[in-house]
Amino acid sequence: MNIEFQPTEDKDLCLFLEETKAVFSIAIIEQFGKPENGEVVFGDEIDHILHNPKTVAYFIYLDGKKIGGVALGIDNETHCNSLDLLYIYPDCHGKGLGFRIWKMIEKMYPQTEVWEVATPYFEKRNISFYVNKCGFHIVEFFNKYHEAPDSREGQAEHEKEFFRFEKRMNPCRVSMPDDISTSSGKN
Repeated sequence: MNIEFQPTEDKDLCLFLEETKAVFSIAIIEQFGKPENGEVVFGDEIDHILHNPKTVAYFIYLDGKKIGGVALGIDNETHCNSLDLLYIYPDCHGKGLGFRIWKMIEKMYPQTEVWEVATPYFEKRNISFYVNKCGFHIVEFFNKYHEAPDSREGQAEHEKEFFRFEKRMNPCRVSMPDDISTSSGKN
């Protein structure tokens, strides 16, 4: 199985946005049902991500067939990067592709010091994937008691309550001060 990343072009962004909305909507509908207005995932946040100058977006192909997409926030100065959007078509779930894709992303951006990602609180499959498979750590839980810096009035519950994860690629090593002896255990 050969996985390839194809960079998106400006002409692809509308399709990328619509595919992201369609895949993200599945879990929201399963959890909360379909909203009365019919709009499950609003495109403005996705559009904002896709038009950020630090964003690089790719369609993902498996053996020449498109299976999803990814949008990354790459900061070449701080090397603190983000996995902003990752979607894989549902018929490709459960095949280990997400983990293989993630490992490829890590190899594509070896200068990264910290990766960041966020996912809604109810997305247990995503939470398990990021923590148990990819090695991320939950560092923050946004909710009504601790709002996200970019929260807005009128957001739906699934938009307000989410986890923020980090993966430090080269964790700091803790060193003992020179004046502490660890050899004998005596003072």
